[in-house]
Amino acid sequence: MIQRRKILKTAAAATVGMSLVGAHAQQTFTLKFQTFVPATSNIWVRVITPWMKKVETESGGRLKFEGYTSMQFGGSPTQLIEQVRDGVVDMAWTLAGYSPGRFPRSEVFELPFFTYDGEGASRAAWEYMTTQAADELKDVRYLAIHTNGLNVLHTKKAVVKSVADLKGMKIRGPSRKATQMLGVLGAIPVGMPLPQIADALSKGVIDGAIIPWDTAPSAKLDELTPFHTEFAKGVPGFNNNVQFMIMNNEAFQKLPADLQAVINRNSGLELSGYFGRGIAEYDPVVRKSVVDRGQTVHIVGKAETDEFIRLSAPVIDDWVKDMNSKGFDGKKLLDTARALIQKYRPKS
Repeated sequence: MIQRRKILKTAAAATVGMSLVGAHAQQTFTLKFQTFVPATSNIWVRVITPWMKKVETESGGRLKFEGYTSMQFGGSPTQLIEQVRDGVVDMAWTLAGYSPGRFPRSEVFELPFFTYDGEGASRAAWEYMTTQAADELKDVRYLAIHTNGLNVLHTKKAVVKSVADLKGMKIRGPSRKATQMLGVLGAIPVGMPLPQIADALSKGVIDGAIIPWDTAPSAKLDELTPFHTEFAKGVPGFNNNVQFMIMNNEAFQKLPADLQAVINRNSGLELSGYFGRGIAEYDPVVRKSVVDRGQTVHIVGKAETDEFIRLSAPVIDDWVKDMNSKGFDGKKLLDTARALIQKYRPKS
């Protein structure tokens, strides 16, 4: 009789345990996702939102997202990494350039005239950062490391056809390397987050900005700047920007194993390429819209392009020296990044 009661008790405990496991397996987890871009931006509408929907579907509806665009959950764009680290939000999308000095080795992808596209450069950035700068990827979980398409110069009062045309212009740069490049080219560099660009243009604080085509509508550059300068097909763009999609470590660890697997399947090299491709695919749409409005899109000639590249070279040299001063092999890092860009660069 005692043995029978013991068996029944053990069976009952097992049943309760299985019920708890089953309940956990059916539990819904809602992740707060914050970013600085507006809800109408290309990256949010055509890249991040489809990713969220894919994850929600693959999780059987057990993973859900609360999206906060334009920093609606509070704070500033420069605080996004800390917000994710501290658990203020569970996830975020942000730029490395908003944390100056935090990702020094990532800046190789922001050097002038260095990258050729969005998707290939993004795959290169993921592989480079995870193999050459993994110690910079701390505090939070990195789901994607990517770039945008090629950056374009948008100006308010006059078209820029050569380096000489930039002299004295107040131009917003998206990163430390971008502002350094603008300085050596004779412009007056101004650093500011994306949400401040439209107001700064309207008030004359800046004369233009460097930003990819896809993001121009978010800063109203397709309305406020009638002149646009880009380089010929096959030539690297002005520069690029390293961007991250990140997740709070504790929020990830709280998920059951099968939901962690969903996140992992939708992270990494392939996701980084998807982000870069998704961003760049919208570039020609915006470009066509400004042309259709009668705005000027100038493609820099070969001789002028060569001058831009030549005068920007010291920015690359300074980065190598900076890496050396930090105890790294700057030339090796530069060569590695270049090789990866060529590895993933579109062949056509």
